[in-house]
Amino acid sequence: MWGSPRSRLLGLILTSVLVLFWMPGFGSRFIAPWDVLGDLWSGFIQGGWHVRETLDAQIFWQIRLPRVLFAFLAGSGLAVSGMTFQALFRNPLTTPYTLGIASGASFVAVLATFFGLTVMIGTYSFPGLFGLVGAFGTMLLVYSLASLRRYFSMEVLLMAGVAINYWMASAVVFVQYASDYTNVFRVLRTLLGGFEGITYGSFLELLPFVLPGLLILAGLCNELNLIALGDEIAVGRGLELAKTRQWLFVATALIVGGTVAVCGPIGFVEIIAPYICRLLIGSNHRILMPATFCLGGILLCVCDTVARTLIAPAEIPVGALTALLGGPFFIVLLLRKNLGKVSL
Repeated sequence: MWGSPRSRLLGLILTSVLVLFWMPGFGSRFIAPWDVLGDLWSGFIQGGWHVRETLDAQIFWQIRLPRVLFAFLAGSGLAVSGMTFQALFRNPLTTPYTLGIASGASFVAVLATFFGLTVMIGTYSFPGLFGLVGAFGTMLLVYSLASLRRYFSMEVLLMAGVAINYWMASAVVFVQYASDYTNVFRVLRTLLGGFEGITYGSFLELLPFVLPGLLILAGLCNELNLIALGDEIAVGRGLELAKTRQWLFVATALIVGGTVAVCGPIGFVEIIAPYICRLLIGSNHRILMPATFCLGGILLCVCDTVARTLIAPAEIPVGALTALLGGPFFIVLLLRKNLGKVSL
């Protein structure tokens, strides 16, 4: 493998920049990014920033670019959340979906869709607040169930999460069954996960959830390194284990809850990206986190581009496409002889 972990991280950062530059150009027909950027620069030279009102410029700036930015932010947040859970449980296949956080967010988001509820803050509509309530409610429920035992353990927490995950999924099916035809379609679109109709406003709806969560996790990278070594070592080195875990759960619930509510559940990004980054970068979370951030964004941007161009002008929900990729990825993991050798 070429280079050091830092050089590979630099490669991922540069690839992220290229993806953000190139992906808005792809669609039912290709729009060269340098053409629209050239128009923008010409406008600046002529007296101010403005975009020449051509059809290509409108498609690029108003439809494709916000969607690519949104996909990158959502993929980055989900991937970093998956990295956090892999360190917490010291298992490369554990994710916030496993613990039921995503299912809880989906359930409350589906209820909001069913009843037509939303929250207005100023001129913006924030349906993501309902997903946040579901994510935090599920997290508190799972954590409380695990705390009922005399000795708290991550194994019990995981089993409680799996049970709640199935219960929430069943509740979503019940709501869908009780809906009329219009709501059934809306609920189905929510559950598939997709970026249809994404605008800059959608990006602004997601940002208040993902950004604070990422900042919290970035501040706890050293603590994640200690937790990955084992509870006894972490406590022996002075880590307040219970408090740190609570902050990690809060940050991941913030990211996952907001993402699921705004664009629906999108699976497997939170497994694939951190697993590949651990192979490339190693287990030092101070380097692993930015690498996972970049690869998660790259992966979801590429998947969304394929989803909206493969059968254009129609498009595939990106959540369905990532699920199709996730199945073969799991099979490859099962066939790998060194599955258990990925350093956590």
